[in-house]
Amino acid sequence: MKPIARILAATDLSAPARHAVERGFLVATATGARYSVLHALELDTMDSMREWLGDNLDGVKRKLEDQARETLSQQLHTAARDVTADALIALGAPLATIIERADAMDADLLVLGAHGGNFLRHLALGSMASRLLRKTTRHPVLVVKQAPHEPYRRLLLPVDFSPVSAQAIRFARQLAPAADIVLLHTFEAPFEGKLTYAGVEESVIQRYRDTARAEALRHMRLLAEQTALDSSDYTPVVVHGDPSQQIIAQEQELDCDLIVMGKQGTHVTEELLLGSVTKHVLAESQGDVLVICGAR
Repeated sequence: MKPIARILAATDLSAPARHAVERGFLVATATGARYSVLHALELDTMDSMREWLGDNLDGVKRKLEDQARETLSQQLHTAARDVTADALIALGAPLATIIERADAMDADLLVLGAHGGNFLRHLALGSMASRLLRKTTRHPVLVVKQAPHEPYRRLLLPVDFSPVSAQAIRFARQLAPAADIVLLHTFEAPFEGKLTYAGVEESVIQRYRDTARAEALRHMRLLAEQTALDSSDYTPVVVHGDPSQQIIAQEQELDCDLIVMGKQGTHVTEELLLGSVTKHVLAESQGDVLVICGAR
């Protein structure tokens, strides 16, 4: 897998958005990646004010751009760090600007805040997040919810044994090489509700669950071997239930500070995934969420 060599964080310069910037510094330190922080200014929306400001509008725009550049520079140099960051100011709509800059620099990771002063507040958790994740099939996206005080300690990786599961494991080990890993597989027996309704004995259904659990553990061991994980490198967890609910429950029960989700497909499959499990985890998780794109 391609190493993490370039990281791009987006900020609206608000205090909450600084969490994402600070997490980016920690990840850049752990990976040795080049780090850039982008602030997008959508100044074209001010053109409607030209009737009142006249020729002064261009001067106002320049002052706002200069102020943003100064604020970003101050935020990136407020404390001593092991790495430095490139400060980037770009003009344009935030979503399109982030994607354009990420593509141009071939970013290996995008870092966004889950809360911000304006567009970032909805970018990670609302419809713009889904749009971003659909469009950025090339770039893993790290959504930061918590103020970072240390590198990630424990990672929760929900796996379905598809190729993207292996990609997620490999990428997560690069991003947080010292963190503990929990591999989680959730399952529900097909037609389980109908079997119960049809009067099938609970003992029969339980045997089916036990067989499914044993098969999942076998696949998990194969996945670990494929990704060079020793038995001491990870904790296997196989649970019965709805994936969306179980991922959040296990995050809290196991005290994980990062959930690593896999995203596949570019059309129907992708839309379903973002509309269900991934979207639910983005909205309900307590800690940060990393979304890995398939076929990276």
